[in-house]
Amino acid sequence: MDSQSRPNDPASELPSLGDRLRERRKALKLTLKEVADRADFSVGFISQIERGITVPSLTSLVAVCRVLKVEVGTFLNSPRVASPFTRHDQRRAYALAGSPDSNISYERLSASFPGSVLRSTVVHTPPGHRSEAMTHEGEEMFFILQGSLTIEIDGEQTVLETGDSAHFLSGLTHLTWNHTTEPTVILHTCTMDVFGDAQATETPEGAFAVTRAEDRRSAAANPGKGSG
Repeated sequence: MDSQSRPNDPASELPSLGDRLRERRKALKLTLKEVADRADFSVGFISQIERGITVPSLTSLVAVCRVLKVEVGTFLNSPRVASPFTRHDQRRAYALAGSPDSNISYERLSASFPGSVLRSTVVHTPPGHRSEAMTHEGEEMFFILQGSLTIEIDGEQTVLETGDSAHFLSGLTHLTWNHTTEPTVILHTCTMDVFGDAQATETPEGAFAVTRAEDRRSAAANPGKGSG
């Protein structure tokens, strides 16, 4: 599936994501500030989600859903994957339920089985898309399949090109930005339960690392070199 693929859009017939979140918030008698404080986001960000100005990432939606005490799976059109295999020409791209299909879309890769902790997707990020700054439990990895991506981890910005990767502790404040005029395709793997398959795991210890495709190729060609 290429970067121009878009999800089949039965979600477009649903109430918007923002409307559904606002309705749930009001049912719980919570203010925007209370939701923002508990989810560790700004009031402006929560307001933009409710007004349909911003579509949250999967990880930030999980944080909001926890505050609102609703399953994140309610807003996903992704079926569980029982098989250990997926086929590139059979995966269906999907978006958050009730969000316009011009926004970021996903292809689920990871299977669902008891004890699984890895959640993996191919993410199609449109030009100019910028995520909100966030922190959460677990760890995650980005591998750039196509295009370029700016990633900021703990205040430090790094530009990742095709073949580059980043692996870091999700408890560090992080955000991403497709600074280009073309779609960026990312392999994203994390331990946060972004699909609502199971309870999230505890935060592991660790830091973060960025690798370059050309450096990995050089290391493979010269296995005797390097620090140790």
